[in-house]
Amino acid sequence: MEISIDLLSILFAVAIVAGLIDTLAGGGGLITIPALMVCGLPPVMALGTNKFQACLGTGTTTFLLLKRRRLRWRHIRQLLPMAFIGAVLGSTTVLFINQQYLTLIVPAVLSFILVYFLLYRPGARWLPKIKMPARRYARWVVGGIGFYDGMFGPGTGSFFALAGVMFRKAQLVFATATAKPLNFATNIGSLAVFALSGSILLKVGAAMMCGQMIGAYLGTHFLYRINPKYLRWLVITMSASMLVKYLHAQGYLALY
Repeated sequence: MEISIDLLSILFAVAIVAGLIDTLAGGGGLITIPALMVCGLPPVMALGTNKFQACLGTGTTTFLLLKRRRLRWRHIRQLLPMAFIGAVLGSTTVLFINQQYLTLIVPAVLSFILVYFLLYRPGARWLPKIKMPARRYARWVVGGIGFYDGMFGPGTGSFFALAGVMFRKAQLVFATATAKPLNFATNIGSLAVFALSGSILLKVGAAMMCGQMIGAYLGTHFLYRINPKYLRWLVITMSASMLVKYLHAQGYLALY
């Protein structure tokens, strides 16, 4: 499939914006997947190419967070294998099932995230007093989100951030930072499956990878400088945007 230089330049710019937004709040796939499909890529090819280009963005963020000691390896070493395995299983599944089964699940999960963060206040008494054991959290929560990312993907960074707040009682900024290496692991797992199935357009993915790296670098610079209140509203905005976009794409909502 041939893509013109003009379209590659546009997708490069789209990837910069997506890398920045994804680092700060998740939801970069909301920007990149529609852009790839507008260029004429089939859905599975768009998902595979998106994973290819997203790997460098989440990888850059992960490297910088560890290098700058914003994250410690001991905080994520138990979580990464389960995120990877979950994504491999999810991407393998999506190659064989009808994606229409996701049309009810995705908006329900996005709605839950939106409502949760609308009500969320650091230290609020209504928050569930849950601190799931680390191994159980890694196996079921992180692995489950990894499976979702392998199958579909939009909002994965937000899901990991929400899970950290809910089940590990982490602060939102720390949970958001921890989501980046987990998202990197899920991207690598999905990429392996899509690469083996031939569902990647390398030229487009390479151009967008460069944009993702720039966006991720900028996002990492601002992540620990941003006021958590503003970060919360950015997560809310991205979740609401993903929900509206998804409902519109499925024909449940008419936008004029």
